[in-house]
Amino acid sequence: MRAMIFAAGLGTRLKPLTDTMPKALVPVAGKPMLEHVIMKLKTAGFDDIIINIHHFGEQIIDFLHANNNFGVNIHISDEREMLLDTGGGIKHALELFPTDEPVLIHNVDILSDVDLSQFYDFHLHTRNDATLLVSQRKTSRYLIFNNEDRLCGWINKSSGETKPEGFVFDSSKHSEYAFSGIHIVSPSIFKYMVDKWNGKFPIIDFYLGTCHEARFGACIKPEIKLIDIGKPETLEKANEFINMI
Repeated sequence: MRAMIFAAGLGTRLKPLTDTMPKALVPVAGKPMLEHVIMKLKTAGFDDIIINIHHFGEQIIDFLHANNNFGVNIHISDEREMLLDTGGGIKHALELFPTDEPVLIHNVDILSDVDLSQFYDFHLHTRNDATLLVSQRKTSRYLIFNNEDRLCGWINKSSGETKPEGFVFDSSKHSEYAFSGIHIVSPSIFKYMVDKWNGKFPIIDFYLGTCHEARFGACIKPEIKLIDIGKPETLEKANEFINMI
């Protein structure tokens, strides 16, 4: 099975740590974030992993070489010349490493108790172009799904802003969930990545901009244990969290 880890981010929320290293190599419980995610993927059966790099990318390459790629097949999607954001990063990486099977996408700064192989199987039994792992975690920004668990919008509860243009939230027809930073894309997604979807773009903007054409579904995990370790306050809690999952 194939996966991709987003490891190219600048890690601005973790300064000054990221003034001298990439976010992916910031340690959590004595091991870099990247190692935690690679080993979780490997344990779940993912043996072919793409990692994108940008900020201090050479440090990530050296780290992987020093650890013999942790016994899995790793490809580098090099974005050192231009950071492509999440959507552009996926398109660039999967054009370099074409596949006829779905690819699990995982943010490097996410730790969770999710069974990734079970999530992958869930996607295989859908007709989705992409499946987004979501939960009822409290946040200010939510993805909105219809009664068939199909993505149809986004809302910022603090500002009232919604996407896409013209979307109106209706609590009798819609459910709101927090995105986990973990999702699966099928090869069918690429027929929608045309016209304006080139170069640098966020994957959530793509999902929202094409959700009326493509089929983007939800895998709902109400009781998920998840932490975003890309922020100083949660980085401090990560050691305790590791022992809980």
